[in-house]
Amino acid sequence: MTVSLGTGLSRILGLLREILMAYYFGTTLAISAFNVAFRIPNLFRRLFGEGALSAALVPVLTKTTATEGLDATNRLVGRVITLLGVVLLSIVLLGVAGLSVAIAYGSWGEKVTAVLPLLRIVLPYTFFICMVALCMAILNSQHRFALPAFTPVVLNLIWIAVLLFLGARVGATMAERISVVAWGVLVAGAVQLAIQVPALYRLGVRPRLSFDWSDAKVKRILLLMGPAALGMGIHQINFCLDGILALWAAEWAPAALTFAERLVYLPLGIFATALGTVLLPTFSRQAMHEDRSHMLATFRVAVHNLMLVMVPAAMGLLILARPIVDLVYTWQGGAFTAQSSLLTARALAFYAPGLVVFSLYKLLVPLFYAIEDTRTPVRVGAWMVLLNLILNITFILLWPLEFKHAGLALATVLASGANCICLGVILRSRVGPMGWGRMAGSLQRMLLAALAMAWVASRVPEWMQGLGGPAAGGGKLAQLIGVSAAIAAGLAVYGALVAVLRIARCPKTV
Repeated sequence: MTVSLGTGLSRILGLLREILMAYYFGTTLAISAFNVAFRIPNLFRRLFGEGALSAALVPVLTKTTATEGLDATNRLVGRVITLLGVVLLSIVLLGVAGLSVAIAYGSWGEKVTAVLPLLRIVLPYTFFICMVALCMAILNSQHRFALPAFTPVVLNLIWIAVLLFLGARVGATMAERISVVAWGVLVAGAVQLAIQVPALYRLGVRPRLSFDWSDAKVKRILLLMGPAALGMGIHQINFCLDGILALWAAEWAPAALTFAERLVYLPLGIFATALGTVLLPTFSRQAMHEDRSHMLATFRVAVHNLMLVMVPAAMGLLILARPIVDLVYTWQGGAFTAQSSLLTARALAFYAPGLVVFSLYKLLVPLFYAIEDTRTPVRVGAWMVLLNLILNITFILLWPLEFKHAGLALATVLASGANCICLGVILRSRVGPMGWGRMAGSLQRMLLAALAMAWVASRVPEWMQGLGGPAAGGGKLAQLIGVSAAIAAGLAVYGALVAVLRIARCPKTV
């Protein structure tokens, strides 16, 4: 309950943060430059945030504490902290030094010139957030879940406070304002790390720096962490590539993509990531007992139930992209204009079908981990990153200017779909028939129900205009009523068709 509350609060505050970013910066070069710069440390945050560090560290620490005591745990933690700290500090110091030279002596275009100073500010956030992930993993291994669950809230609270402070600085330029935001993010990272230390000390976890990295347990943690981080992070790498290449396409493109991604992450994080995390120990236990039939049955039920949610969610985001973007991001007096809304809605519409494949990937990877294969998702994912890069460049070169960023979103969806197909084929050869045929039949019925839902949802605004009243106006209340009514009507139709077509029943046989 505590973990769910922390995650939910963080996502709500994260959305509020993006609303304020849109209000103050719109889709200007300033926010695009910040988004590109922040994608580098944010990539690390998302890799570790998906649980790779916890998945590698928690089992080893738990076993060490149980069998050898707290002193042995302190020694192991000291070695891991020292190793990770040295690596991260080296990356940060070399990166900051290189960026300083590039800024001082390089001759760059307007876009790169806007990115480099911001990247120099936020790059040290990589050190803080990775060390925070390490501390959170240690706390989780000691069954202390509250602080790790609420730690991301700190970043959003400080970020929001900085944005509200900027609201009082009427005369500040966009570049000055976004620099303050970058410094605020760095401070938030330091605060997140600082609040972990007292909690560790209260538990008796008081590690000392140690350069003895020959410990077999340290090597095991590294071996477990690397493939897990890369395997779970393929989508994050693709999203990062999208943002970087988007700046090449147009100065507003990274901002439009980022605002669209935030809306995609809401259902993805609430349902797919949570379900994948919960299923990993279940898959592992069934695989350990060589209970392949029940493991595959669990997988089929999970896929069916997740698609039951994600197919209508994807269709809803596709059909209602513009009204949703207007409702969330467009506020009177803000910098997020009608053109910003149009560009963001285009990106959201092309990202929306990806909800299905993004969420399926979250279930496929834990199945590989359960059969102790962490390398296959990495190998396949590496080829998919290359495919995504090729598609990105192709769409940038061939598509019209105002659709180039939408092409980047589509490239990520296509590469992710290819990734899932490859992993599904490989899994079939490893564990036997997966039941894809029966699941495809259910998916077709879900799609039929979702299409009917989409038609009804798309007609609701027109019907409500005819009724008059508050919904017929042009203000925020009218937008809220219109979107809410469209979603409610669509869900009613979808729910009815799910019952009529008996979609809720999961196929249990191959």
